[in-house]
Amino acid sequence: MLRKMGEAVATVARKVNETVESGSDTLDLAECKLVSFPVGIYKVLRNVTDQIHLITLANNELKSLTSKFMTTFCELQDVPVEKLAAMPALRSINLRFNPLNAEVRVIAPPLIKFDMLMSPEDARASPP
Repeated sequence: MLRKMGEAVATVARKVNETVESGSDTLDLAECKLVSFPVGIYKVLRNVTDQIHLITLANNELKSLTSKFMTTFCELQDVPVEKLAAMPALRSINLRFNPLNAEVRVIAPPLIKFDMLMSPEDARASPP
């Protein structure tokens, strides 16, 4: 079991390092066996968080994302609304101050059964 956990940590570290080194706008942490977003990632990505526009967290076992996640990655543009809508335990998601694309703004309201907090479309102010 410890070996599998070590392999999962190594996979996350490798993917984060690839994002930083390549200057990519995408952080792909799909299938990393995450139950929470690793706190250490914030430190490693501190110089590139404003250029990350897409984070893939598919096929993990996440229970929640903290407010630190939302305030750190404030340039996310694409939100998988259909996947969020399929999460019966989800009660609220705060995406304010992210430059969400128009499709998310149109598709989200009829599909979701939870509170989805978004800034007005023309809001460009930074978070308080």
